[in-house]
Amino acid sequence: MVLAHTSKVVLGCVAFGIFWVLAVFPSVPFMPVGRTAGSLLGAMLMVLFRVISPEDAYAAIDLPIIGLLFGTMVVSIFLERADMFKMSHVSSINPDDFDCVSEPIIRSASVNGDHLRSRSVNSNANAADADMQFSIRSLRSSSMSHEMVEVSTVPVLIDGASSRKFTRTASQQRSVIIEDAPPSSPTDDEAAANGDKDKGELPEVVEKRWKVLVWKTAVYLITLGMLIALLMGLNMSWTAITAALVLLALDFTDAQACLEKVSYSLLIFFCGMFITVDGFNKTGIPNTMWELVEPYSRIDSARGVALLGLVILILSNVASNVPTVLLLGTRVAASAAAISPASERKAWLILAYVSTVAGNLTLLGSAANLIVCEQARRAQFFGYNLSFWSHLRFGVPSTIIVTAIGLLIVSSY
Repeated sequence: MVLAHTSKVVLGCVAFGIFWVLAVFPSVPFMPVGRTAGSLLGAMLMVLFRVISPEDAYAAIDLPIIGLLFGTMVVSIFLERADMFKMSHVSSINPDDFDCVSEPIIRSASVNGDHLRSRSVNSNANAADADMQFSIRSLRSSSMSHEMVEVSTVPVLIDGASSRKFTRTASQQRSVIIEDAPPSSPTDDEAAANGDKDKGELPEVVEKRWKVLVWKTAVYLITLGMLIALLMGLNMSWTAITAALVLLALDFTDAQACLEKVSYSLLIFFCGMFITVDGFNKTGIPNTMWELVEPYSRIDSARGVALLGLVILILSNVASNVPTVLLLGTRVAASAAAISPASERKAWLILAYVSTVAGNLTLLGSAANLIVCEQARRAQFFGYNLSFWSHLRFGVPSTIIVTAIGLLIVSSY
């Protein structure tokens, strides 16, 4: 694909530049409209400048991703009610967007900025996040299963976890963390009094406790079933939506109160982002960039692997990692297939891994980062403004370390 007409390229770059600035700096002095309005502004300019047609703009919206985000938001609301987030949360067993749309997690992490940054860069330990969804979809068509991706990236996950731990520890050297003192143990008299109180409870109270326990157990089992279905490779968006609807039915009350807690502004933001990025791709700039470096990024040499990783890293932080996977997927696979079938498999692994890790470099590199920022900024209590520069200070070293070591491991397959 060659570059589009000069006017189309210039106007497309202007529209994308406005979107990029407002996405990274939502409160710029000349237009403090926020990320959601900035995303819609970029999409509108792409249509007004005729970089993309109105029909193509609607077609550019990735409904499976919107459905996945909506479903996980609803599920996270029920998990909050079931007190799951008071016990633990590990994004390595969930899709990254699942953790990042969960307001209770963001609220607890917002108390300390370093915890919030670690939440936004803690999503490269599984193959179940948004950009990996597209990679795996393509991998299946090239005889590579979802389970093979998970098994192949186990050494890389260990590298990512240890590297994140190192960079997080380094970033916290200047932080002062004050922990609450553990609650004192009850005395023997208090324990005896509580025991007598439990024995004297009315049957209605005991029955209510059992109903709550059964309801919480059902919520956990449904969520576990959703995660198992995702790991089995079932359709991610419909799996999340199904789990959400089952939970709404299980609640047996009017769903309006629950649905009002869904962050629709985030869903609108991603609709605008998909349109803006698709318009930027139609200018031909990303394709031209890839055509220039493709002859030098063959994965049969260490220099080629390093260059391919650099291209993925740059594009992921210019146009976000999900569009980068869609843009480069077939091209990288075709280039590697000319070498050998094994090289094609390795190329998919490199693309899937680097595009995921590359999202940690800047705020715009990953959808999960933007979700974290918006949820933290809009939190009613303990709101936190995770700025571009504060994230960059932590994102650069973690991304470089994890990408470099991970490429060495993936290249050894």
